[in-house]
Amino acid sequence: MTSTVPNAVEHADEQQLPITMFGPDFPYAYDDFLAHPAGLGQIPATEHGAEVAVIGGGLSGVVAAYELMKMGLKPVVYEADQIGGRLRTVGFEGCDPSLTAEMGAMRFPPSSTALQHYIDLVGLRTQPFPNPLAEATPSTVVDLKGESHYATSVDDLPQVYRDVMNAWNACLEDGADFSDMNQAMRERDVPRIREIWARLVEKLDNQTFYGFLCDSESFKSFRHREIFGQVGFGTGGWDTDFPNSILEILRVVYTEADDHHRGIVGGSQQLPLRLWEREPQKIVHWPYGTSLKSLHTDGEPKPAVTRLHRTAGNQITVTDANGDIRTYRAAIFTAQSWMLLSKIACDDSLFPIDHWTAIERTHYMESSKLFVPVDRPFWLDKDEETGRDVMSMTLTDRMTRGTYLLDDGPDKPAVICLSYTWCDDSLKWLPLSASERMEVMLKSLGEIYPKVDIRKHIIGNPVTVSWENEPYFMGAFKANLPGHYRYQRRLFTHFMQESLPEDKRGIFLAGDDISWTAGWAEGAIQTALNAVWGVMHHFGGTTDATNPGPGDVYADIAPVELPED
Repeated sequence: MTSTVPNAVEHADEQQLPITMFGPDFPYAYDDFLAHPAGLGQIPATEHGAEVAVIGGGLSGVVAAYELMKMGLKPVVYEADQIGGRLRTVGFEGCDPSLTAEMGAMRFPPSSTALQHYIDLVGLRTQPFPNPLAEATPSTVVDLKGESHYATSVDDLPQVYRDVMNAWNACLEDGADFSDMNQAMRERDVPRIREIWARLVEKLDNQTFYGFLCDSESFKSFRHREIFGQVGFGTGGWDTDFPNSILEILRVVYTEADDHHRGIVGGSQQLPLRLWEREPQKIVHWPYGTSLKSLHTDGEPKPAVTRLHRTAGNQITVTDANGDIRTYRAAIFTAQSWMLLSKIACDDSLFPIDHWTAIERTHYMESSKLFVPVDRPFWLDKDEETGRDVMSMTLTDRMTRGTYLLDDGPDKPAVICLSYTWCDDSLKWLPLSASERMEVMLKSLGEIYPKVDIRKHIIGNPVTVSWENEPYFMGAFKANLPGHYRYQRRLFTHFMQESLPEDKRGIFLAGDDISWTAGWAEGAIQTALNAVWGVMHHFGGTTDATNPGPGDVYADIAPVELPED
């Protein structure tokens, strides 16, 4: 059992294919596409060396640029801050460099199979992430309403938690055909996936997560809903998601995105940085030894984009922060989409008006984290009276909400994520400095662990992030509200441009907030690969007949289209 309230029923046949985060909206096997020896496609030799602007140097932008380079195009990457985007790893001033904190993404599910392709490609390792009650987590404390419960498995918790777990499983079965969908996704049974999902999209697009719970006979108890919101499943409490569309939650649980998480050893930012420097073995047009880094002056991306507009011949003209103006036949925009409304001066003609509406309606979650370095994993010490760990991974309704304990061995310095919070809980921290946040958190944890002096183990200053206050994050990630399905469909399917007027083609949207299942690096990669296919098609290229791309099979797996009237 890896979560307080598991997100899946038991599977009868564990020999089936593993779940991959490829649906249910667009059940395309990106992992198979990437693994195929024929590659992702080719462009006419006359187009080799043509420049393509890639705006945003996060994971989506770097993946897109890397794959375009392999095809023989010349990606020109623009990045306002640093390579990595929401994969951002930092150290602690004056501490051992091996001690790191993930300011952005820090845990990844095995269903992120396209992500795993790139992790393997650049030679990174992963290790289990210590989520609540995960196998890698020595112990968990659930502290609600001043009452604490110590557990190494869900069986150690009071019966009410098992009742909530059973209610969640029953709710998924009764309201969302969970077993049928989970089976269909394991078997990659596209017709069955589409059949189930089409019915649910039409039925549930206007429903909140909380409303879905309330409509279930299994969740008639307010107490059960309250506990479920505070303890949740997989990564902890999900009450901050209660106002969001239930479709967003179903995408997560169907694909098991919230379970069996792993972290990248040494930090997640290594992935885009290594891709930036990687010299692919198989590359067209460019000489062996070419990398994204070598294609850019001084090995650095161009600076922030300040203006985007269309010019004659349906081209895209880009102005950067240095005043440099360059014109491209194609561009991929992977940065946070709200930047098109605020930080970048844009022509209305860049996108159709309904796409502008979808960008404007995008809803983002807020999130905050704070980390401190400590001298050793003291939480593994045993309480002399109880024999239990003196401190545990902690879920609580106090200000800290979620506290994670991260170590690399009993005798080495370690890191505590003192608090990981979302939405309103995150906004409560926004006016406070890192030191002020730490003081509040230590007070809250001191009430749960009165015999533990956390402060005496701290060996450096805290580091913190509020994603909504970061100028280029502008929030944690997209989370659709009820009624937003149509908006998300417009954004995700933007790479299919043949139905657009010619003066609206050539710029492709990608990145986390374009993804169906946002908040996961997998979605950033999938949309990058969609955009790569779109650019290839735009330049007259094709995929190999034995490895059709997402655009080639679009007619068979296109997302459900709801009526507009």
